[in-house]
Amino acid sequence: MSKAYGFIEITGVVAAINALDIMCKTADVELASWERKLGGRLVTLIIQGDVSAVNEAVEAAVAGAIKKPASYAVIARPHEEIVKLVELSASRWKKKTDETKKENK
Repeated sequence: MSKAYGFIEITGVVAAINALDIMCKTADVELASWERKLGGRLVTLIIQGDVSAVNEAVEAAVAGAIKKPASYAVIARPHEEIVKLVELSASRWKKKTDETKKENK
C-alpha cells in the first residue's frame, strides 16, 4: 500500500481532538503532526497511513466532527518535498513536547 497524508483544518482545539478521535477510531492511521494558528482558533491535523485508510478516516471526520472542517484534503503518494514539510512540522511539535517535559521535571 502507498503512503498518504490526510489534512483537516478545523476551528477550535476541542473540535480538532474530536476529529482526530474519529479518524483514529475509524481506520488504521496515526497523527503525523498538528499546528495551531490564530491562538488555537484554527487547528490543522495531519494524519498518515495507507491511502484507503486515510481516505476513510478523513471522510468519517468530515461527516462526524462536532464542527464542519474549514478545509480538508488527502494526498496519496506525497512528493518528497511534502514529506519534508510534514516532517519539519512534526519536529517542531516534538521539540515543544520535549521542552515541556523537561520544564515539568
